[in-house]
Amino acid sequence: MVLCAVAAGCGPAGGPVAPPAAHGTTAPAASGGSGAPGAPGGGTRAPGDARASARTPAPGCRTPEASLPPSRADGPAVAAIKKRGKLVVGVDQNSYRWGYRNPATRKLEGFDIDLARAIATDLLGDARKLVLRAVPTDQRIPALSDGTVDLVVRTMTINCARIKKVAFSTAYFQTGQQVLAPKDSEVTGFNRTLTRKRICTAETSTAYDAVKDNPFGAIYQDADDGGPGDRDRITVPNQLDCLVRLQLGEVDAVVTDSALAAGQAAQDPAVELKGKPFTTEYYGVGVKLGHDDLVRRVNQVLVEYRKGPWLTAYDKWLKAGLPGLTGPPAPKYRSR
Repeated sequence: MVLCAVAAGCGPAGGPVAPPAAHGTTAPAASGGSGAPGAPGGGTRAPGDARASARTPAPGCRTPEASLPPSRADGPAVAAIKKRGKLVVGVDQNSYRWGYRNPATRKLEGFDIDLARAIATDLLGDARKLVLRAVPTDQRIPALSDGTVDLVVRTMTINCARIKKVAFSTAYFQTGQQVLAPKDSEVTGFNRTLTRKRICTAETSTAYDAVKDNPFGAIYQDADDGGPGDRDRITVPNQLDCLVRLQLGEVDAVVTDSALAAGQAAQDPAVELKGKPFTTEYYGVGVKLGHDDLVRRVNQVLVEYRKGPWLTAYDKWLKAGLPGLTGPPAPKYRSR
């Protein structure tokens, strides 16, 4: 596992393969044209919106974003964090406006970072007791499972597959998958203009699942993906690697959350969002399975966070690229 502790600063073999046609990083610029995102973030959608989740819910899993009711009661997981005196949170350090290292200050900043600080302040009374660890996209679940981090606050989508492996807070942001491509590209969105195009996604991401389910004849996977010869050109460990591949001309388009894509479009004036988001997804705070008291405590933090700090963070970090939001999605709760 490759983890970077923020306190420390930190065709041919292996080529891509195309599916049958019958199916139908770190160099990061202003979104424009037809790529305006379709109002992710809030809990309200326009009537008749037909967008689906990235994967069809399994029987018995209709609202994976429903979480445990909030509580301030301490249990074993919360007690362990208080005894240690530090809250360790897995975050991104490459997603502009969400979790990224400010080149001027060398500090991590962004919407997710503000939320992590709010949780640390509530649990330990001091945001300085927060330890941020940069975690690659494909290591978010392992980092929770093996105890490397207490929480993951890293644009992590809640879905039916993931709730079998980790627990989640209530949703704090609504988004959807969208296509990012050069402004002069013939790609117009998630449709047949992707045929034979090289589409980059992050490994284990919901974007990868969405493209795999309906690739439109695109090249979306390395020839030895996950094997010893995997060159990480089409499917990559970190989502920002896709923007680098796009800038180098190694792929033709990227599929990722519209919220992340908007940040990348703000970093590179040569690319833009194409079409509209084609899924509806929710970000939640990831927690190790079984740490129910910590889930409930994070949900209590989110109750207060929704009353004002959420909008303050949105105005500061996201409004310029994702205008028009009035608040987070309403929380959903389950009994157990």
